[in-house]
Amino acid sequence: MKQSPEIGDRITDKSSPPDERTIRGWMGREAFGHWTELQRWIEASYTGVFAPDWLYGGKKRGWSLRYKKTKALCTFLPAYKLFSVLVVLGRAEREKFEARRYFWSPQLVKLYDEARAYPDGKWLTVPISSAGDRHEVTELMSMKRPTLSSG
Repeated sequence: MKQSPEIGDRITDKSSPPDERTIRGWMGREAFGHWTELQRWIEASYTGVFAPDWLYGGKKRGWSLRYKKTKALCTFLPAYKLFSVLVVLGRAEREKFEARRYFWSPQLVKLYDEARAYPDGKWLTVPISSAGDRHEVTELMSMKRPTLSSG
């Protein structure tokens, strides 16, 4: 007997990367709306730079969509009724984050403070549930790589 999915469960069928219909059905209309808005922003701000790449992280992590050129910009994490974006902040981005510490929302500062620091930086997994969350993630991405357009 199959267990019902719980909020945050990842797409783990490794037979093939999920298509748009699967993602929309799994995440729900609202979360998928944030997904498509962020995709549009990346395409408009970094025209022709990134070819998103599906990665399978195993049964626990499931599928994720990474935007990477030489270093990763971000990774989209589709989950059941939830959408999050992973952004890794290296030393330079951490200094920029700290310089603007009081500009960010208290929720993002808390995520940042609680994120474990690895040799390559702090890995922030930011849940996206509002236009404000999307805006903060685009600001984090812009710190990592300046946009090509006014986006």
